[in-house]
Amino acid sequence: MPVTGNRTTGRPTLNEVAALADVSPITASRALRGVASVAPPLAERVRQAALELGYVANPAARALASRHSASVVVLIPSLSNHLFIDTLEAIHRVLHPRGLEVLIGNFHYDIGEEENLIRNYLAYRPAGMLLTGLERSEGSLRMLAASQVPCVHMMDLADDPALACVGFSQQQAGRAAAQHLLSQGRRRLGYIAAQLDSRVLHRAEGFRLALQEQGLYDPGLEVLCPQRSSIGLGSELFEGLIARHPEVDGLFFCNDDLAHGAIYQAQRQGIAVPGQVSMVGFNDLPPSAHTVPRLTSIRTPRAEIGQHAAQKLLDRLDGKVDLQPHLDLGFELVVRES
Repeated sequence: MPVTGNRTTGRPTLNEVAALADVSPITASRALRGVASVAPPLAERVRQAALELGYVANPAARALASRHSASVVVLIPSLSNHLFIDTLEAIHRVLHPRGLEVLIGNFHYDIGEEENLIRNYLAYRPAGMLLTGLERSEGSLRMLAASQVPCVHMMDLADDPALACVGFSQQQAGRAAAQHLLSQGRRRLGYIAAQLDSRVLHRAEGFRLALQEQGLYDPGLEVLCPQRSSIGLGSELFEGLIARHPEVDGLFFCNDDLAHGAIYQAQRQGIAVPGQVSMVGFNDLPPSAHTVPRLTSIRTPRAEIGQHAAQKLLDRLDGKVDLQPHLDLGFELVVRES
């Protein structure tokens, strides 16, 4: 069959792929997007035709034809954090069978960088967006409102009933950490945090309120560092706090990697954990079950958040009424040896 291609670009067209595979253009489009309703043998025939012709889909043209593209934008603050990898995997498992492509944007905990990503991705007319957290720049909020693109927010719960969100109470998680340390007889409690996004600060607020209710809050035992969270930083911040306040007997860390660093530094200094200092982490990352001692941590439902957020977005795209715009998946305190 001769390849004529698009008259303007000379590139193979979807119509040519459909003709070669002996299917309709709509079926060819669905097959190439991975829509599950297309029979596997038929989908394979379309893929082989596309391969033979060297066809590559044009998402911009598709967006213009249908008023939106077959893509969903997912904006996360980090690609190095295991937390978000689990979330992305779950999102992909839900969206891929519907033929939706996942476009990932990493804004590095910078709302200005997130604003630029939102501006750039909205030009592609995405079908929807999954956003991490609730903190946005004014520019981002205006663009999202004007675009009318369906959005679901992940990892936190909003006060605004109009916002669709899937997550848990960050403040209650901080309170739970404080209550656990208090239940272990600890009274000089500190909070070590880095990468100070709104969720980290909400956890600090919950931790602080629980201590204030017991008359045990000491602002000097809070370490709030804007640097990126890491094991090395956890070691450094723990060493500094213990040098200034050797009386500290309990610590809550905003991320497990900070807690891992603190455990290693305590071992170097001969500080017994939990004998002298008890420690609680956050997110329950896989290594936390294997540190020495094994780290007590607050387990967050990161995969479940991705799964439910993606499904909530699909429901919105399908025009279904959202009877539970705020989905609270809770968290779990996993008590180990630290």
